[in-house]
Amino acid sequence: QVQLVESGGGWVQPGESLRLSCAASGFTVRFYAMGWFRQATGKQRNLVAAVASGDGIHYADSVKGRFTISIDNAENTVYLQMDSLKPEDTAVYYCARGPNQAYMLRNGPNLYWGQGTQVTVSS
Repeated sequence: QVQLVESGGGWVQPGESLRLSCAASGFTVRFYAMGWFRQATGKQRNLVAAVASGDGIHYADSVKGRFTISIDNAENTVYLQMDSLKPEDTAVYYCARGPNQAYMLRNGPNLYWGQGTQVTVSS
């Protein structure tokens, strides 16, 4: 059974850091494109970062230089290190699996989603 389980969300003050984890089971992450999306209240779900073997790494312009996506193949887990957090980073963050990075970039209808984890950045 395919599962994506996110953790690591919470409340932090501006300028602080969080690391999100996405534990995958039922498949091997290195054979897929893996990504993090976020959805703020009343807004669309947008891609934050994606990684795929052979496709490199993609970051949304709004997080470049602050967020880092990585994969631990031994743990079959995807991470999102978020530094210098801003109030506008507040959202529910979702882990997703796709067949390739191009499909993930266009937010294809058959992405597989985790349940999401809330990140709140506020003073």
